[in-house]
Amino acid sequence: MTSYKSDFLRLLDQRGQIHQISDAVALDALAVEGPVTAYIGYDLTAPSLHVGHMANIMMLRRLQHTGHKPIVLMGGGTTKIGDPSFRNEQRPLLDDARIKANKETIKSVFKQFMSFGDGAADAIMVDNAEWLDRLEYVPFLREIGRHFSVNRMLSFDSVKSRLEQEQPFSFLEFNYMILQAYDFLELKRRYDCRLQMGGSDQWGNIINGIELGRRVDGAQLFALTCPLITTASGAKMGKTAGGAVWLNADMASPYVFWQYWRNTEDEDVVRFLKLFTDLPLIEIERLAALQGSEINEAKKVLATEATAIVHGRAAAEEAEATARKTFEEGALADTLPTVEIDTEALRNGVGVLTAFSELTGLVASNGEARRQAKGGGLRVNDRQVTDERATLTAADLTPEGVIKLSLGRKKHVLIRPRAG
Repeated sequence: MTSYKSDFLRLLDQRGQIHQISDAVALDALAVEGPVTAYIGYDLTAPSLHVGHMANIMMLRRLQHTGHKPIVLMGGGTTKIGDPSFRNEQRPLLDDARIKANKETIKSVFKQFMSFGDGAADAIMVDNAEWLDRLEYVPFLREIGRHFSVNRMLSFDSVKSRLEQEQPFSFLEFNYMILQAYDFLELKRRYDCRLQMGGSDQWGNIINGIELGRRVDGAQLFALTCPLITTASGAKMGKTAGGAVWLNADMASPYVFWQYWRNTEDEDVVRFLKLFTDLPLIEIERLAALQGSEINEAKKVLATEATAIVHGRAAAEEAEATARKTFEEGALADTLPTVEIDTEALRNGVGVLTAFSELTGLVASNGEARRQAKGGGLRVNDRQVTDERATLTAADLTPEGVIKLSLGRKKHVLIRPRAG
């Protein structure tokens, strides 16, 4: 662990959130001198961010907690191109209406992580469409494009991996790294932003911005990346059999979110407590000492603290209470995630595999539901599914008027007939 003088870098280092820094000594000194303005950009490719984004959002949170100013850059402009980094194919192009709609639903999440306002350390939110949409092509090529070497751009791992697989790489996508670099220059000019942060896969793109700022304005800018977070078993953060774990409550309820963290692998608990909660390190050390089945208590703390940041303390405690009622007391909690279904559809019968996949999303596909059923992993009203051709009907409704679907012991969804 490096000995940093600034509270900001010292905190990130203690929490395991530093992968690379472009000039650690100079950035550390700058952070000691006074408030540093830093940004992270988020493209608007879906209606919500997911758990995989939390690591870098927490960097902005810790930046603010140590007295510095965060900028949340919404990618209204860059989303029209799509970041090609380490992707096998071009992202689907979204129209302006969809990008705008995604922006509106994503915005609210950040207010849970940091405070916004006009103060020195208050966060601000800006959209790069404000300047990118206004660029004139030929002047931009002459003033900005001339500073980029195609030879060097082709040498970046994010580009090489695509070309080595002989996958199409459009000229549109090739421009993404130039526009991201220009964002950094524009934010320096508008807000004296000196630092860009992001995941380690963004290192090359961020360095482009640093060099552009130096060449065009003689500015000294900085890069700081966090490690790309994977689980102990090598899985990507935020991905489950049922799909992504979203940050917006209308796409993943606080209970689903809580359960995701409760299911953390044993080897990841301490690391995730440091990364995704604000618990003091001394308390994390205490939890790290738990052995055997006691580690489940640490997982519950992780789940509650991470959920409290994203959804609020009340929702986190309700999710914990629901889990306790469902698992420890064996009761049917009315706050479990619920999916409504037309009464007529239930009267006609819904295939059990379809119910687990398309209706509730507990599994990703009918094929996965079939595999889970064969392995004894699916239950309806706490009874194991033994016939994959079975259908759910009104006869399966419990006295509470619901059908409880369970994947394993920890994932449950209620099916409720739609009123009226």
